[in-house]
Amino acid sequence: MSEIDPTDHALATIASILEHPEPVLVVRDADAAETQAEADEQVSSDEYLVADEHQLVEEQPLVPEHTDADGYTKVGPGPMVAIRLKWTVHRGDDGQYYVHETIGEQSAPVVSGPMTSEAAVHFVDEHQDEAHRRFEVLRSEIAGRSSLADYERRGEA
Repeated sequence: MSEIDPTDHALATIASILEHPEPVLVVRDADAAETQAEADEQVSSDEYLVADEHQLVEEQPLVPEHTDADGYTKVGPGPMVAIRLKWTVHRGDDGQYYVHETIGEQSAPVVSGPMTSEAAVHFVDEHQDEAHRRFEVLRSEIAGRSSLADYERRGEA
């Protein structure tokens, strides 16, 4: 069996956290429309309210949804910043949205558009998902080849 680079584990863990953030639970009182005075009148000294009885649990992501597409950014996978893909949505002077795709920090962007804000966000999400999928395929191929090479080096092939 081949040794696994600890950096790969760290990158995979970070990527999985960023891709699937844990939801934050927000507890909201279902009777929030009642005023405090009405609530005080309903509760006598002998009665106790069961707190769980009138509460709703609502899931909210740790990272809020991006409300405006302008500035929406996603970064592709990869071990080196110099070859990492980045997609950023920009609003043009015409009110339409354009996606700037760069490789590394110093490259000239490839611009896609014009499109609506929803289409631009969808474009970025799709391209990032495809980049992650391709990266994982490539990484497993490399891991498979290195384990096969180790196997052959030991003379077990």
